[in-house]
Amino acid sequence: MTTYDITARIRYDYDPPAVAGRNLLRLMPADLAGRQRLVAGQIAASPTPAERHDRTDFWGNRVTEITFRAPAATAAFTLRARVERLDEGPKLDLSPPLMLLIDEIAAATSLAPDSPHHFLTASPRIPASDPITAFARTATGRARTVRRAVEQVGHALHAAMKFDATATTVDTPPDEAFRLRRGVCQDIAQVMIAGLRGMGIPAAYVSGFLRTNPPPGQPRLEGADAMHAWVRAWCGGQAGWVEYDPTNACFAGLNHIIVGYGRDYDDVAPVQGVLRSSGGRKSSQSVDTRPVETP
Repeated sequence: MTTYDITARIRYDYDPPAVAGRNLLRLMPADLAGRQRLVAGQIAASPTPAERHDRTDFWGNRVTEITFRAPAATAAFTLRARVERLDEGPKLDLSPPLMLLIDEIAAATSLAPDSPHHFLTASPRIPASDPITAFARTATGRARTVRRAVEQVGHALHAAMKFDATATTVDTPPDEAFRLRRGVCQDIAQVMIAGLRGMGIPAAYVSGFLRTNPPPGQPRLEGADAMHAWVRAWCGGQAGWVEYDPTNACFAGLNHIIVGYGRDYDDVAPVQGVLRSSGGRKSSQSVDTRPVETP
């Protein structure tokens, strides 16, 4: 088990001031039995919202809904949380051959939030893509199991795409990021999801945080200075869901703190909403995820 203290700050500056706004915040880390425990957490907003409502969405993600009614030149949101990330231990590969996955998907009759059926087809930000699917099929080669296929697609994308925070924006489609072979964790994760879905593997988008300072002797992970994204893939009835980080070519583990799951970025965007404004907007984001030293 590793305990983390997390501080995340997101700020928007408006010129001229925005007249009013309504936002959904998905910043609070998840509580997941046997995997992750939220010890304590709070989200502060400035200026003080006229209304605030905390709830859970369909996917099980914690959502803070706030409303501003007075003009504001700046809107700032700050998360402070302590999280215990639990060691799940090594996992055996119990996934079937890829050709048999379709039968296991058909046998899954539930439509609960974690049902593979929600994550098998195109979603608003991740349309079907022939070039990405062809890349994924080539990358899997002769993978004997679904889990191995997931790992090979993620490893191939890590080798093919360069982490570049200047190459894309939050609205860049996966096809464009794939054509550029550049992007941030959001782009690389959504490209991988498109490839897996194209092959018939249900895949979800994961939003979260990364450990800022790696253990001694280990390299610093890409994307640790902001909110991070990786992939969740359904590998059959016995294997269930596995999580893979293509930006860093590894399965998600103790360094990955989960905030939420969704079909794509829109389902788990850290800040989402509308405002009345006639001018420009600048934004900034900072994240500090540090392990807590235990006696």
